[in-house]
Amino acid sequence: MSVDDVMAFTIQALQEMNFYTDDTGPDSMLGPSGVDLDSLAVSELALRIEEQYGVTFDDDDIETLAIMTLGEFAAEVAKRAELVPQVDEARS
Repeated sequence: MSVDDVMAFTIQALQEMNFYTDDTGPDSMLGPSGVDLDSLAVSELALRIEEQYGVTFDDDDIETLAIMTLGEFAAEVAKRAELVPQVDEARS
């Protein structure tokens, strides 16, 4: 999966969460000076990402996610997802 795939999924998730995303791009902040996610919204987004990509975030990560740009967030998710064993690999 690519960073672009994660970014597209994240924007779709934000739309489903009723956030305005028309001007949202890789340099958009997730927190107050950008998309304006509060801590509950960041937690919900993290849960959606966890379900989609199998990555995990702990409580300390949630605070860090809020100050990332969308591009930084997507890159972090893609990096973590590479470390998640795939179903086919787990059977080998």
